[in-house]
Amino acid sequence: MAEEYDMKTGQLVSRKWREKNALGGSGKWQVEVGEPTSPLVGTLESELIKESSSNPVFMRKDTLTSFQWRIRNLPYPKEVYSVSVEKEQRCCVVRTTNKKYYKKFPITDLDRYQLPLDAAALSFTHANNTLIITYQKPKEILAAEEELQKELKKIKAANDDDSEYIYDPSMSCGKLQQEKEVRCSLSQKPLPHPQ
Repeated sequence: MAEEYDMKTGQLVSRKWREKNALGGSGKWQVEVGEPTSPLVGTLESELIKESSSNPVFMRKDTLTSFQWRIRNLPYPKEVYSVSVEKEQRCCVVRTTNKKYYKKFPITDLDRYQLPLDAAALSFTHANNTLIITYQKPKEILAAEEELQKELKKIKAANDDDSEYIYDPSMSCGKLQQEKEVRCSLSQKPLPHPQ
């Protein structure tokens, strides 16, 4: 797992998971929070078949007090959408009355903490062809994130610009993103740039 935080606001920018593949090597990154990764330009796969730019794009972008999902390229008015909680399947469901869009998605943070889903915490709005679904964070998750922010403040940045860095809790000092240096409070030595 790798997480990227904004150094000024402490807000989570992206969270990615990577699991081993069948042969034991590193698999592809699975984006949980943040912009979905697009295939590299120039690869054979992207030249043969490419998605339409008008297809809906589903992504998660959290705020400090809520989980938030955005679905771009949905042109229908707000009255067409229905967002509900399926407690037995532990997921949220987005439907349209015109049967043009259907999406089920879990709230993985609630699953990790084994917290129940609450339909009252779920809301949605629609603006600029984007459906914005908001789920208010429970107090248990807010407390855990406050503890995490205290830990992240112990990590000192090598330079004080507006850069964003990744903190990887599975590593002793942190993980590097986009060729930037992060100083760990344990070693006080800059990490090497990735090759």
